[in-house]
Amino acid sequence: MVVLVIISLVMMLVIPRLPSSDASKLRSSARSLASTIRYLGENAVTGRIPYRMQFNISDATVVVARRTADGGEATPDDVFLNKRIIAEGITIESVQTPRLGIVKEGQVLLDFGPAGVGEFVSIHLQSGAGKYTVTAFPGSGKVKVFEGYQEGEL
Repeated sequence: MVVLVIISLVMMLVIPRLPSSDASKLRSSARSLASTIRYLGENAVTGRIPYRMQFNISDATVVVARRTADGGEATPDDVFLNKRIIAEGITIESVQTPRLGIVKEGQVLLDFGPAGVGEFVSIHLQSGAGKYTVTAFPGSGKVKVFEGYQEGEL
């Protein structure tokens, strides 16, 4: 009986401090997106392979394509680039670039070339647990993840 009381007290203290699954999915999606952007940038620079990342805001999907010499697109051979980047239940609130401004619906294309990511971009992810911002800088290959909504410096 005493053991059950002690276990109950410990559970009352520990469980509220554990992150919700929604919060962990959001954080994981932001980190996965950031690592994919870094990986694409590095591959584009070192392998001289142009890529395109398509953000479909309405259905919260991100698709990566390899650009072909004739201007078309092909599915990348890399398994890492063919996985789901944003978890189910996480939405793309908006994508912000200097060229397009803040886009809240439709799709946004982000090109990766010999210099890495083609332009400054901020991607805003959200769920019921909060918001995260992933920001990529052209030229340097730097990608940052921020908790909350951060507007990019255009």
